[in-house]
Amino acid sequence: MRKLWHPFSRIMTYIEEYKEGSKFFGIYLCKTKQILKTKAGKTYYSLILQDKTGVIDGKVWDLNSGIEDFESMDFIMVSGMVTSFQGSRQVNINRIRRASEEEYIPSEYIPASKYDIDKMYESLKGLIDTIKEPHLKMLAERYYVNDAEFVKRFKAHSAAKSVHHGFIGGLLQHTLAVAKLCDFMASNYPILDRDLLITAAIFHDIGKVYEISDFPANEYTDEGQLLGHIFIGAEIIGDGIKEIPDFPPVLATELRHCILAHHGELEYGSPKKPAIAEAIALYFADNTDAKLETVTEIYDKAEATTEWLGFNRHIDSNIRQSSGYVRKRK
Repeated sequence: MRKLWHPFSRIMTYIEEYKEGSKFFGIYLCKTKQILKTKAGKTYYSLILQDKTGVIDGKVWDLNSGIEDFESMDFIMVSGMVTSFQGSRQVNINRIRRASEEEYIPSEYIPASKYDIDKMYESLKGLIDTIKEPHLKMLAERYYVNDAEFVKRFKAHSAAKSVHHGFIGGLLQHTLAVAKLCDFMASNYPILDRDLLITAAIFHDIGKVYEISDFPANEYTDEGQLLGHIFIGAEIIGDGIKEIPDFPPVLATELRHCILAHHGELEYGSPKKPAIAEAIALYFADNTDAKLETVTEIYDKAEATTEWLGFNRHIDSNIRQSSGYVRKRK
């Protein structure tokens, strides 16, 4: 348990610290609130509670006088008990009230990357420095080095609403990981144009800066809902290319193709399937990091156990931790 210094000297337990069977008490951000019914027709609330260390599912089964009025995105004082459902922690809540502004510090409720954001950004700039094709390098530097306002937003942005990398610095963390994987592929497969592939990796999710709103909301924008990050990203690249004299037209088309095809399949949102080696490599790198981060976040929410954690639709499999990973955690 860590102390959160505040005018009220409140002691806060972070979500990641709770164990099954422990009492759950404190102020948390109500990320979402759903009003549902059981099979028997009884109304209950299904909540997602959040602080900077993560999220946890909450259920209010008994809507009694101890459950005061509140809405999504309210900071609420919660009391309950931590249980387990399909290998993941869950809170059975018996009391809720809205918290007043002087009772909490907002920064304690915004999840952030476990890695140093400035160091990750320097690593990304280091990869940009290795791009030899001058037009691609100028395009990357235009956004990721020279545009201070964009860099600020990019470094603070998430890569998703909830599936993976849904935290401050998540978009940077994901972009850097994908670029590193692409760098590895380029060093092992001579058919790959490294400059094109690294540039495509750095730009592949640029549209998410506009698809998803800033924290603490971290919700899809109207532009995101209507257009999606793939189309937005291809447009951004097209606009940037117009500002660079004599940008080779074929190279411009190949780069935009990599962005349009990076989800790999039409049913996964890509308007085109990968048709060049660099687009195929980018698809596998993006999918690899997304899947492994998804599993990482599942593991982080679970106890150290070799019990099965349940089916995950994003992985399309029932999941458990390896015995070696469990030994490392204990």
